[in-house]
Amino acid sequence: MTEFSYTIIFEREEDGGYHAFAPALPGCHSQGDTYEEAVENIRDAVRLYIESLIAHGEKVPEDDITIKPLKVAV
Repeated sequence: MTEFSYTIIFEREEDGGYHAFAPALPGCHSQGDTYEEAVENIRDAVRLYIESLIAHGEKVPEDDITIKPLKVAV
């Protein structure tokens, strides 16, 4: 079994819950009513995404994303 590691962005939704997505995997999004649920749901979404790529003989993208807070004075 191969293990992959991806940066996941979690956004708090205005009406509650979380939206989660993997920028390195276009279209790989999920959500959850709680942060923990969103973590589990995006983990499943990433696994299914990668399984589909492998099944179709496609290359599995590498995660090459840097997250850095940036202060801007206005």
